[in-house]
Amino acid sequence: MEREILSTNRKALRINLNPLIYGSFAEIGGGQEVARHFFQAGGASGTVAKTISAYDKSFSDALYNKNKEGRYVSEGRLAKMLDTEYTELTTLLKDTRDPETTFFAFANTVETLNFSKSNDAHGWMGLRYQCKAGTEANEVIVHVRLKENDGLLQQQSLGIFGVNLVFACYYYYEHPNKFLRSLLDNLSRDRIEITMIRMSGPDLDYVDNRLLAVQLVKNGMTNAVMFDRNGDVQQPSDMLYKKNILAFRGSFRPITYVGFDMLKSSFSIFKKDEHYHRDNTFALCEMTLNNLMEEGDLDEQDFLDRVDILNGMGQHVMVSTFKEYYKLVTYFSQFRIGRLRIVIGIPTFLNVLEEKYYTHLKGGILEALGRLFPENMKFYVYPTASAISLDKREPSGDLLTSENMAMSEKLKPLYEYLIQNRKIIDIKNVKKDHLHINSPYVLKMIKENIPGWELMVPNYIEEVIKKRRFFAYSGDGKLYKDSEAFKNSCK
Repeated sequence: MEREILSTNRKALRINLNPLIYGSFAEIGGGQEVARHFFQAGGASGTVAKTISAYDKSFSDALYNKNKEGRYVSEGRLAKMLDTEYTELTTLLKDTRDPETTFFAFANTVETLNFSKSNDAHGWMGLRYQCKAGTEANEVIVHVRLKENDGLLQQQSLGIFGVNLVFACYYYYEHPNKFLRSLLDNLSRDRIEITMIRMSGPDLDYVDNRLLAVQLVKNGMTNAVMFDRNGDVQQPSDMLYKKNILAFRGSFRPITYVGFDMLKSSFSIFKKDEHYHRDNTFALCEMTLNNLMEEGDLDEQDFLDRVDILNGMGQHVMVSTFKEYYKLVTYFSQFRIGRLRIVIGIPTFLNVLEEKYYTHLKGGILEALGRLFPENMKFYVYPTASAISLDKREPSGDLLTSENMAMSEKLKPLYEYLIQNRKIIDIKNVKKDHLHINSPYVLKMIKENIPGWELMVPNYIEEVIKKRRFFAYSGDGKLYKDSEAFKNSCK
């Protein structure tokens, strides 16, 4: 059935009229916009125990950060606000309220657009709350980017969004997809972008936050989400802040010896860069939503399998809506990053240089290349085997590189400019014996239980696929660490 979209006022009133919901509001940076809706709806005395805005940094630190650590608009500051407010609320009122009362603490810390409109407007918002009286609290944390070009409008959007969040936590917590969509009720998607959401607690422990994050991308609520190497959902700008980035786009279904070598060899080149430092370099594997929805809909288990494998290899993961590489570069460029390097194979690189993919741009491929190669950006190009060896699926010494690949005469001057300025760098030291390996063919072998795919993936990948039955694997589950032992078993 279609979900009824209530007005912001009706949502606030419905919460106010529920005698068992009671809590506090702490808002910094955007005004008391969320609390205001509950006061204006009527009956707020039944819901609101306290509201507070600590605009002065000294007050904010005294209340929530006595050690004066971290930034003011950050997840860390939000966590301290929720801890302080929820502890105070429950300590003071647990013995004076109806024993069936469910307590909550709402908090946000926000940076709205400044007078000169020179800052990045964004904020953290969260709710710590009980679904049942006397139980451990649940928690929902959200990060948003404010996209309107006016500070007052941003405050209004924050107010609506905050009411949506409180309402969803109480009335939609058993339906994650409905929960997500309701956050933008009475808001258009060009007003607020939800870049991260994380749920936890006894009533929310069934939620896989990775799937929740991908639904943000699928629903058009954000362009990209990120997971750290532990599989935890993270805010992209925090992960990428002042980092040098090495990005590798692929399907990773599964990752073969070729993909593994691309990661290893490209990182070896990056380590020789004068700007490289171990603590400021960030490698990630990126998948597009188009890739995840090859068969028309998102296969959630298949997606989780891929993320688990990449996390097991120590890789951070990103999922995005970007089909074109220049859009991926533009996305990274909006953050305060250092150097950007993108690993790409020759077949994909040839497609990137095809004019037909940029007819929607006024400047055509010239505009696309301009966006693709800002000052801090370079391609690391991984070679491929010759067409003959690929057809035969066997090793070959013949390599196709950026130096000998076919090039349109019209593009040659532009291409030579990029080469001369080291915007395109060939990866030299590659495992030539693996270049014939084709990931889709390996996937077909796994699904159809055809022997031999084990020789095309690293031992760790073989082990995980067989133990956890990834990618529809249905074989005997035996592990063959030695290639000769495996070949003999197939005779």
